[in-house]
Amino acid sequence: MPADAPHVLDNPALASLTGPHAHFAERRGRVLRYPVDVSPWLALPDAPDARDWADLAALSGPGAEIPLPGYRGEVPDGWEITFRVEGVQFVDDGLAAAPDAEAVTLGPADVPEMLDLVARTQPGPFEPRTIELGTYLGIRRGGALIAMAGERLHPPGWTEISAVCTDPAFRGKGLGTRLILAVAHGIRERGETPFLHTGAHNTHAIRLYESLGFRLRRRTAFLAARAPERPADDRAAVPVA
Repeated sequence: MPADAPHVLDNPALASLTGPHAHFAERRGRVLRYPVDVSPWLALPDAPDARDWADLAALSGPGAEIPLPGYRGEVPDGWEITFRVEGVQFVDDGLAAAPDAEAVTLGPADVPEMLDLVARTQPGPFEPRTIELGTYLGIRRGGALIAMAGERLHPPGWTEISAVCTDPAFRGKGLGTRLILAVAHGIRERGETPFLHTGAHNTHAIRLYESLGFRLRRRTAFLAARAPERPADDRAAVPVA
């Protein structure tokens, strides 16, 4: 492979929505997205042109605030950057992945508790149908869900670990670490490689991931932009065949 050839993790949402997660994809031209109740992630082509930006605006709606995770280019005239934070992408480089006897697989009936835990801990976006993206594991104490982690983006050969969170009353006990390693074990069992994202400012998490055996692969960015206030045309979003 040429040294400058794109890597599947350079645009992981695009690789997911044209690969293992294609059944989730809503498309308008070359722009793909997850249903909004599944994930806010969407995918621009690697070098978006004016038509792609018009399709993105029409897909999302006039004036909508649109997440653009991983995008490093400029936005067109009429668009407004509303949020930006530097991020990092880590990949498995020797994790001691292992199942956890206390971890249970979470299902649709657990979603209300999962949403409550996410609201209290803010690990990142988690929607009512996010659980459909992959396996989610949790730890309960006294019947209550106190920690969880699971799978999000799924480029071919890779699976992202996401939504790692622990109830504040139970932090410092290594529950998040145990769940990361348990989720990674399931990913490895499928013959895939775990990866994850976090904010570049999150030095505590970065130190933890490096100690577990993750390696920094690339720096990225998490940003959002507001679409112009103009009517979309009449082409509707359609599922990818």
